[in-house]
Amino acid sequence: MEREERRRFLKQSALALGGLALAGTGLPGCGPDEKKPAAGRLFGPSFKAGHLLRTGIKTVPTKTEEVDIVVIGGGVSGLSAARWLQKNSPARVCLLELEDRTGGNSQSGKNAHSAFPWGAHYLPLPNNTNTHLLDFLEEAKVITGYDAAGLPLYNEYHLCFDPEERLFINGYWQEGLVPNWSVPLQDLQQIDRFLLLMEEMKQAKGEDGRFAFDIPLENSSVEARFRDLDQITMQEWLQKQQLTSPYLRWYVEYCCLDDFGGTLEQTSAWAAIHYFAARRSQAANSDSHRVLTWPQGNHWLAERLREQAGPDLRTGSLVYNLKLADDKVIIDYLELATNSATRLMARKCVVATPQFVAERLLAKIPAPKQVNSRNFTYAPWAVANLTLKQIPAGKGSPVSWDNVIYGSRSLGYVNAQQQSLTGFLEKQVITFYYPIPDTTPASRQWVFTRKQEEWAEIVLQELEKAHPSIRKEVEQLDVWVWGHGMIKPTPGFIWGPDRQNAARSIEDKIYFAHSDLSGISIFEEAFYQGIKAAQQILTT
Repeated sequence: MEREERRRFLKQSALALGGLALAGTGLPGCGPDEKKPAAGRLFGPSFKAGHLLRTGIKTVPTKTEEVDIVVIGGGVSGLSAARWLQKNSPARVCLLELEDRTGGNSQSGKNAHSAFPWGAHYLPLPNNTNTHLLDFLEEAKVITGYDAAGLPLYNEYHLCFDPEERLFINGYWQEGLVPNWSVPLQDLQQIDRFLLLMEEMKQAKGEDGRFAFDIPLENSSVEARFRDLDQITMQEWLQKQQLTSPYLRWYVEYCCLDDFGGTLEQTSAWAAIHYFAARRSQAANSDSHRVLTWPQGNHWLAERLREQAGPDLRTGSLVYNLKLADDKVIIDYLELATNSATRLMARKCVVATPQFVAERLLAKIPAPKQVNSRNFTYAPWAVANLTLKQIPAGKGSPVSWDNVIYGSRSLGYVNAQQQSLTGFLEKQVITFYYPIPDTTPASRQWVFTRKQEEWAEIVLQELEKAHPSIRKEVEQLDVWVWGHGMIKPTPGFIWGPDRQNAARSIEDKIYFAHSDLSGISIFEEAFYQGIKAAQQILTT
């Protein structure tokens, strides 16, 4: 069994069974005690601007411009679309982004000690068939060339430095994320059986010659025996395979939370198996299990996309009206800094926003063509960045890039300074990830009404499971809350009608690009969706 399978399967782990589904306001809270709250701030996307979009904007545009193509949304998909259009057409492209900088959920921050991610933080080595992504990585100098066999040579400074992963279990930090510290033999045997099944799935092909699971996922086999897995949950699939080990189920659920923000009961079996079976990368100078990472996470990649997306990028721009008129696409947007509105008249438009935003933007489009986001489910997340005097020592393996706590509700933390070339670090910065799989209205209300000190208490309580003395090390604890952090591939969604219907263009004028149109929120899919929309524009 390739080491890649164990490591990808157990890429990050931290949520024990039985404590995963957060019920309404049953999330851990900040009870009355005498613990001094950790200093910090609470961040997030522009809720005020989002509220304006929901309640309606009455501002009348005071100027009008004509452009060729407008891209609405500056996340990875929007940037990818703009980049492709810039590289492959002479069209004048204008990109509008609500926030004060582009990047979508690949945001980052920086303090005196380190840059750090506020969202997505790594990219697995791409499949060798994903040539568009490989080309981009070569342009960004992440790939420095190819060997005689045609395998990519990766820049060593972008490959995750050792040590990569460790797991805190039974009072000990073990190397790697596959539990072996006091794990019963029968559980280890089930884990191995599952991994063998995933290896079979990785190599499986349909009669159409396609791999059963691939990236982009649109390249996956259409054969029913594979796609029917989308109709059941991963919980049901494990039961059918008689895979009952709590350790195994913990890992699989963790992986579902890692990429999808969902539990076993919430996640399509097809999507969960895709997590393990869709990657087949080969590199000239790296094992296939390694990942690409940066102190600022995937915002580094987003910045490389932005550099190629053209000169007309307008941040702080809230689109509030989108309609078709006289063979043109009309886009009205509000400049948040000046509260003035501008009308753009374009030949084509790419809507690179989540579907719940696209639905509001297209409210004036005739009903049969309107977006229906009802069956698109999004997972909230909280991400915390902590500045520490030092990361407390523990028994076993040293601090790694990925540090996971068995039995925690969190996904653990990454060392934001893992790629640092500085020998001595005055302070240390870690990034802590906390998924919230409960998407009920009560849970969402809970998420949006927590204060920084309440989130800080949640973070510290989870970290104390591995680092009992962590509180005295904390100098700053900032939190970013993502209300709609990623799309959840619920059963029937990946290969059902809603995703396909939402991706259809409107009168060959308005096109769509977002990772939620793939059903899986990973960089590769967002990148692909942007290129797909741009190619559609250039061929119609």
